[in-house]
Amino acid sequence: MYEVMGAVRSRAFRVMWMLEELGQPYTFTEVYPGTPEAKQFNASGKIPAMKDGDDVLTDSVAIMTYLADKHDGLTAPAGTIARARQDAVTQMLVDEFDALLWTHSKHNMILPDDVRMPQITDALKKEFLRSLSMLEDAVQGPFIMGDTMSVPDILAVHCLGWARMAEFPPISDRIKAYTKEMRARPDNGPPECRGQTWYRP
Repeated sequence: MYEVMGAVRSRAFRVMWMLEELGQPYTFTEVYPGTPEAKQFNASGKIPAMKDGDDVLTDSVAIMTYLADKHDGLTAPAGTIARARQDAVTQMLVDEFDALLWTHSKHNMILPDDVRMPQITDALKKEFLRSLSMLEDAVQGPFIMGDTMSVPDILAVHCLGWARMAEFPPISDRIKAYTKEMRARPDNGPPECRGQTWYRP
């Protein structure tokens, strides 16, 4: 039994979606970033964290990759060309979507007022449009990597929902259809959140 620590409207949702897809039981403990409770699991105060027995893992993408490898699901096998290509797409999503959206959140909600630069938003939205074009090129079939769902799909759909909440430019019809299909999956996250699009960092 895994224990996921975080907030549903956060990157913790990715981990819970992964566990749902893999059919693995877990418990959820609501913890908010920067709190003493969060720092018990991650000195930086960031969420999510996940306990596997006595071990605590951090970083949503690292946790997802660990779960995929451990349970042999939603991933190409380690040490294969297919896995290298999958990892490349995962890193592209982290660099071009997650990091960009996190920068937007910091400068509009999280940083102290005296260091925020909300004017950066226009530049970030232009970068987002470029990133959408990269994602269009990456999608190889019904899922990003082709015929099989994998880690990048969960990461991409979470980021696209985050972008929608942040009022970033609308996505193309092709990507919109892809995200609609992904959100309609029966194991799309914890039951109370399935089909929603308002997930935040």
